[in-house]
Amino acid sequence: MTPQPDPEVGAAVKAADRAHVFHSWSAQELIDPLAVAGAEGSYFWDYDGKRYLDFTSGLVYTNIGYQHPRVVAAIQEQAARMTTFAPAFAVEARSEAARLIAERTPGDLDKIFFTNGGADAIEHAVRMARLHTGRPKVLSAYRSYHGGTQQAVNITGDPRRWASDGAAAGVVHFWAPFLYRSRFYAETEEQECARALEHLETTIAFEGPATIAAIVLETIPGTAGIMVPPPGYLAGVREICDKYGIVFVLDEVMAGFGRTGEWFAADLFDVTPDLMTFAKGVNSGYVPLGGVAISGAIAETFAKRPYPGGLTYSGHPLACAAAVATIQVMAEEGVVENAARLGADVVGPALRELAERHPSVGEVRGVGMFWALELVRNRETREPLVPYNAAGAANAPMAAFGSAAKAAGLWPFMNMNRTHVVPPCNVGEAELKEGLAALDTALAVADEYTE
Repeated sequence: MTPQPDPEVGAAVKAADRAHVFHSWSAQELIDPLAVAGAEGSYFWDYDGKRYLDFTSGLVYTNIGYQHPRVVAAIQEQAARMTTFAPAFAVEARSEAARLIAERTPGDLDKIFFTNGGADAIEHAVRMARLHTGRPKVLSAYRSYHGGTQQAVNITGDPRRWASDGAAAGVVHFWAPFLYRSRFYAETEEQECARALEHLETTIAFEGPATIAAIVLETIPGTAGIMVPPPGYLAGVREICDKYGIVFVLDEVMAGFGRTGEWFAADLFDVTPDLMTFAKGVNSGYVPLGGVAISGAIAETFAKRPYPGGLTYSGHPLACAAAVATIQVMAEEGVVENAARLGADVVGPALRELAERHPSVGEVRGVGMFWALELVRNRETREPLVPYNAAGAANAPMAAFGSAAKAAGLWPFMNMNRTHVVPPCNVGEAELKEGLAALDTALAVADEYTE
């Protein structure tokens, strides 16, 4: 679709937004949201006709891009047939979505509890774990994000938790492996893995194994920095959970449904959790949907005992019809394979080449369509480009980088000292190269702040 400028409509959209919309994670008077006129594939555009290549995939959820015609048609067809129905009934779209998801989850995660998104999936996974074990505590990692609802944000390990953390949520945080900024003085991935596992087991020992219901981890942390865990780490966590009777919860809300070049990131590590949360890419975000994939043992806990939880829109027919169509599109169009191939052959090599030329790039890491560049002032000292949780003037280098990317036609995904490369999983090679060229331009601006 060719963008058609219409500044007058854009001004009206912007005025209504500023008058009435309360935006998340924002000081309302300090933001200036872009008025978006349309989107298609890997692009969106404003009312002035300026087009942007979306290297954010929305919020890392448009895994098949915007406005895929088959998914749009599936939503339309479902709306004409049955727009909505209560969750206590068997509905074709709901049943088929659950079947298709269960076919792709690892191990025996064959029961699907549907939610409206990722945060409430985490809420319910934790509730299931506590009821299954009869234990109160949950362990989760620093450098993590699990959602904005009350329990999920307390499980989160980054600064978005702080304002809501009343220290009464029963959550204990620990350090997961991240060799580039190791908390364990490690020099190799093997050392980082071994020391991180030792740290986790020591934390469990001092907290009391019999008090811990679950360990919750993002399989590959997303907004916290796309830190791919070292070989053996997730398998080691699985062993620790088995040793102490702790429920292992993997959060695949961001990493799932093709983002890493596998249906689920857990497949990269040959590990099966007891519970796995998902959302976002399950239907490319076309209609809100999330869920928990449940192991046989935990499902059995609620075979004759009611599960005390539910949602009015659990398994909403429109959302599930979108999920069915999305999974079918991904399978038939080779979207997962595309993400794996382009990640290995195009994105990874190109980002490493950019790192060689730009002193602001401290590290490149990722897999599939799930990459991050760690931005620094000094490669030798690894001093971050901006301080941890920087805002205002302290965040000026990242703001300048972001402005340069947008001026070059690239909409970036930035968090603290990182920029993420997370385009749709069905992105084309030409589009990738266009975006990487724009990223090259923006990194030259970040370079100006290096020492």
